[in-house]
Amino acid sequence: MRGLQELRGRFRGALLRPGEEGYDETRRVWNGAIDRRPALIARCAGADDVAVAVRFAREHDLLVSVRGGGHAVAGHGVVDGGLMIDLSSMKAVRVDPGARTARAAGGVLLGELDRATQRFGLAAPSGIVSHTGIGGLTLGGGLGHTMRKFGLTVDNLRSVDLVTADGEPLHVDAWTEPELFWGLRGGGGNFGIATAFEYRLHPVGPVLLCGPIFWPLADAPEVLRVLRDYAPQAPDELGMVLFARLAPPGPLVPPEHYGRPVLGLTLTWAGDPATGQRAIAPLRRAGRPIADHVRPLPYLFLQSMVDGGNQHGMHWYWRSQRVPELTDEVIDVVCGLTDTITSPLSYTAGFVMGGTAGQVDPEATAVGERGNGFELSIVAGWPPPDPGGDRHTAWVRQGWTALRPWSTGVYSHFISDEGAAGVEAAYGGRLKRLTALKDRYDPANLFRMNANIRPTAILRPGIRQA
Repeated sequence: MRGLQELRGRFRGALLRPGEEGYDETRRVWNGAIDRRPALIARCAGADDVAVAVRFAREHDLLVSVRGGGHAVAGHGVVDGGLMIDLSSMKAVRVDPGARTARAAGGVLLGELDRATQRFGLAAPSGIVSHTGIGGLTLGGGLGHTMRKFGLTVDNLRSVDLVTADGEPLHVDAWTEPELFWGLRGGGGNFGIATAFEYRLHPVGPVLLCGPIFWPLADAPEVLRVLRDYAPQAPDELGMVLFARLAPPGPLVPPEHYGRPVLGLTLTWAGDPATGQRAIAPLRRAGRPIADHVRPLPYLFLQSMVDGGNQHGMHWYWRSQRVPELTDEVIDVVCGLTDTITSPLSYTAGFVMGGTAGQVDPEATAVGERGNGFELSIVAGWPPPDPGGDRHTAWVRQGWTALRPWSTGVYSHFISDEGAAGVEAAYGGRLKRLTALKDRYDPANLFRMNANIRPTAILRPGIRQA
């Protein structure tokens, strides 16, 4: 590759070519269905390396991907034939317990951030799988167990350190770059590479009232109707995540239910436990639960509870819809999907929106729709030897299409392979404002391996592969 020796002289991290030690390990991402081979991997030691790598990509017209946690289902973190800028070695976390803030480098995972902040009984609202990267989740918005009490991740973002498409460092916050800061809070990786984030923290844990409740699928319509009626009036302290799947073997459900379809609710109370027990009671009374594990549990356990069901290396595919309420028709779709599920790794999950996250002005960030509702994701997972990938993806698309009549859009972090239509569904009327930011900060669309906001005009003749 032209200029590689010169790049090695300016780059502090590791530069990996095909066949070199560490190359195959680094190019792998969470979704085992993604098998791409970059021409070069730049394992950055810090923000300076990121800037050097971006300039090199521009000089040599290389397609760029950015890998933080590598958790995007579409495999955005790795590119065929281009330059993969890998942030996974950038792991610094600094917590200021007095100011209740944390600064984390771009390669930090959610579990690493949680462990650092929990040392002080603090947390930043984030996602629910601990091996997710903070970068993609934060820039996409950030839904999680405590968002109804403390807001989305982006609602607690104080600043971002960015490397722009020109290879220049830029500190972005509400005072220095207000319009770009608006776009970064929901607009994904379209405007630069985030090398560090600063978050506002909240007192959480180390133990809180939380855990899952399980019902047989036959009780799901009743339970979901109770949830539908209760969610809009539920206290902000109550986080609710629904899931429908085949019951996995293990201690969470009685053995006679292993492999059978179940509905579950993971409940999280971010407040006084005694008050929480009373708030959870209406949901506990619904149907005939087969298992109830809501109890005082470590926050770190809650944040990693579903890691085992989201394993690295499995093949994954998903699509999502935002629905304003669980109508009887939506409930029928969820139950029907679970009855026809094609893999024990597959499931339908839904975040119950509202609370503090729903009280934020929808124009305050690029995330978009706030207020009450349900963000439903249909997720297929299957092991690599399974040759029936088409039937698993067809199951997802069937459910996604069935939910479409009631959909009001999609949360941008859950976009899969919908392309421009997915971006339009995610951003709607905000897309024009986001496109103006793209025109300003990345008019050549160097950062296109994402839920891509295309600039008005590509100013360069094209980005080639190596």
